[in-house]
Amino acid sequence: MAKPPSSAAAAAAGGRGLAHHRTRFLLLLLAAVAASASTAGFLLRGALRDPCDARGDSAALIAASAAGSPLGFMRSKLVLLVSHELSLSGGPLLLMELAFLLRHVGSQVVWITNQRSEETNDVTYSLEHKMLSHGVQVLPARGQEAIDTARRADLVILNTAVAGKWLDPVLKDHVPEVLPKILWWIHEMRGHYFKLEYVKRLPFVAGSMIDSHTTAEYWKSRTSDRLKIQMPQTYVVHLGNSKELMEIAEDNVARRVLREHVRESLGVRSEDLLFAIINSVSRGKGQDLFLQAFYQSLQLIQQQKLKVPVMHAVVVGSDMNAQTKFETQLREFVVKNGIHDRVHFVNKTLAVAPYLAAIDVLVQNSQARGECFGRITIEAMAFKLPVLGTAAGGTTEIVVDGSTGLLHPAGKEGVSPLAKNIVRLASHAEQRVAMGKKGYDRVKERFMEHHMAERIAAVLKEVLKKSRERSHS
Repeated sequence: MAKPPSSAAAAAAGGRGLAHHRTRFLLLLLAAVAASASTAGFLLRGALRDPCDARGDSAALIAASAAGSPLGFMRSKLVLLVSHELSLSGGPLLLMELAFLLRHVGSQVVWITNQRSEETNDVTYSLEHKMLSHGVQVLPARGQEAIDTARRADLVILNTAVAGKWLDPVLKDHVPEVLPKILWWIHEMRGHYFKLEYVKRLPFVAGSMIDSHTTAEYWKSRTSDRLKIQMPQTYVVHLGNSKELMEIAEDNVARRVLREHVRESLGVRSEDLLFAIINSVSRGKGQDLFLQAFYQSLQLIQQQKLKVPVMHAVVVGSDMNAQTKFETQLREFVVKNGIHDRVHFVNKTLAVAPYLAAIDVLVQNSQARGECFGRITIEAMAFKLPVLGTAAGGTTEIVVDGSTGLLHPAGKEGVSPLAKNIVRLASHAEQRVAMGKKGYDRVKERFMEHHMAERIAAVLKEVLKKSRERSHS
């Protein structure tokens, strides 16, 4: 850590001395909690820029925001967003992020949550309150107001395949009227989402939007082969990192402070190597295979008598309160193999950015067909981290094998290759740095918020055009 400024220096800076730097670090820590786009990126975005919230700022400010955004043509448009649920999972948060981007340019945005628990839910309450504070209107999923809004809307966005269950029970006779202005945003890769009851209306909507080419191809073949229906015009839109997350990733002082804080909390030294997997703990995310590979890598290092820094594995996304059988098995594996001093479990947290600042390598080990996109991957690359990922799903469209990271097969056959890749990066510091730099360059080139806004804007223009043409015909 740098020495604090002297009192004379602080006075010369008009009081902007140690107290100023402490305040700045606290703000950065707060920003890190809020700017983790994979879980709650919209929280900070709402706190920092809210030009058209429920209080109503000037028309001039809204017009200026619209003029400077690729989504500016959406000003004054009525957009209905239908989410299958409201939670801290990727799909709803992405839709909420879009809601705020649209509000920023002056769109009228209405939100409906189709599947809502009747019990009091602090998360749902907080997210709804956040939307209301931004001027997003929240309606009940059923009732005449929902029907009227869908009929009046310029655009309706269904979020995830499961949201299709909202159409017929609610709109009933009005479904054909609304279908021509629906954009269906799909994030799922799992087979159990391919049910006709969810997606039977899919061929008749204006278009579908999917987060990766791999997922789009999978949906195209699966719907045709299994469900005997055709996909509508399908647009692939890669996601992007928020400006707030990039600000933290590019601030060397903030990264150093966060790195020291997290490593101290884990009991890890500054010179040790941290390999982390950051996902909710579940079999589909592959934490078990990651730990097997990590254990194998320790054995390889010992057998080959390699000189590498002390290595640690961090599993961020734990939830022992749930007492799942899978998580119990993970912890038993660690104890059984005597690596409890090298493996650290961290509970689910909104504060992903501090862990990205603290680690040296991200492991994206999602199994089966992989991630539809995997936003944590581009967030890690923003922090100049190399990525060890499964050669499946959207990861193959983000990570350049051998350049920004290394890919390994999904499944048990990927354990040994992943172990060897761990050893490779542990043994070659210069390769870690080079891959991290190339990953950062790739993010700046194609995975920024303005890239995502531009791609979504192009899709919305097409869908609105088709909707107008169908309504006139």
